Amino acid sequence: MTEDIKKVVLAYSGGLDTSIILKWLQDEYHCEVVTFTADIGQGEELEPARAKAKAFGIKEIYIEDLRDEFVNHYVFPMFRANTIYEGEYLLGTSIARPLIAKRLVEIAYQTNADAISHGATGKGNDQVRFELGAYALNPDIKVIAPWREWDLNSREKLLAYAAEHGIPIEMKRGQESPYSMDANLLHISYEGGSLEDPGVEPEENMWRWSVSPENAPDKPTMLVLRFYKGDIVAIDGEYKTAAEVLAYLNKVAGENGIGRLDLVENRYVGMKSRGCYETPGGTVILKAHRAIESITLDREVAHLKDELMPRYASLIYNGYWWSPERKLLQKMIDASQANVSGEVRLKLYKGNVIVTGRTSNESLFDTSIVTFEDDEGAYNQKDAEGFIKLNALRMRIATKLEQG
Repeated sequence: MTEDIKKVVLAYSGGLDTSIILKWLQDEYHCEVVTFTADIGQGEELEPARAKAKAFGIKEIYIEDLRDEFVNHYVFPMFRANTIYEGEYLLGTSIARPLIAKRLVEIAYQTNADAISHGATGKGNDQVRFELGAYALNPDIKVIAPWREWDLNSREKLLAYAAEHGIPIEMKRGQESPYSMDANLLHISYEGGSLEDPGVEPEENMWRWSVSPENAPDKPTMLVLRFYKGDIVAIDGEYKTAAEVLAYLNKVAGENGIGRLDLVENRYVGMKSRGCYETPGGTVILKAHRAIESITLDREVAHLKDELMPRYASLIYNGYWWSPERKLLQKMIDASQANVSGEVRLKLYKGNVIVTGRTSNESLFDTSIVTFEDDEGAYNQKDAEGFIKLNALRMRIATKLEQG
């Protein structure tokens, strides 16, 4: 072990992995551990994490409410780009990692710690996300990744280690390992257990935030979302903070069976992984944001955003939030949102998000031009003939050449 490590800041949830890591760091590195627990809306009581840390003699314990910062500065900027990875995944885990990495580095500086540590495995994406973020913010930071050092390479070995050292474990199902879960205000994810077989249907009782579409109410829920410069600021006329917006949408969308996803994705480290996700509020935001953009964005700006979005999504998924290219793309995306303001009406019904209307003072939709009725000269239909012939010219030339 590295002997010059005297103090480490650990990203600490109080769950199975990080509780074991806390004890392991003390025993293997003989160092002082500082714990950092971020409240980013995981919906769990965080004080038990404090109690656990104290039980292991931790003197410096950071528990911080970062919910509004998370939604304002990470989730909303991502949704301004209509971001999805591989056509489906709303990046709920990915987008939380840059904020946690930032605070790990800041707390390490504040406490004069020598290193940071995390509970991400050596097979997954999160190790990349945490560490790329940390190195981008502090090039000289030292990182301890226990999963790449120890031999506790299965959930069963972790449970045995916990039992040996008296570490309490919640949600233990007899001898069966619990799902590996990650939650924040944007989503909750499930991996491991029976989900490791992509052909096995998830158990209905696994889902926590949503009812099945079959069991959703027979009466739809109607919403009016107000956007300002690309972000939702009010729901049904009531102004809310960013965190309140997402929490409310999670509740009403989950009640209507919205937001479930069963996905096999391509991890950055090279393997395929099967995960299940619940993202009720995010599913609504994406649909509504595209609706308000449909009337407020210039055609070519909208198409350019759609072309760049997969690259932007990959940057977030792969851990490059703090990279210069992501920052550059964000400036362009944010500039595109200057006129993306107005209201979108939605109907939530049995797993579906249905747009029923959109209005904006910045609308580019001109009724006098698109009408099927008399447009009183607003559009000269004869102009279309030259437009069509000019655009057909290259194809006409090529066909004549082929015909000899």
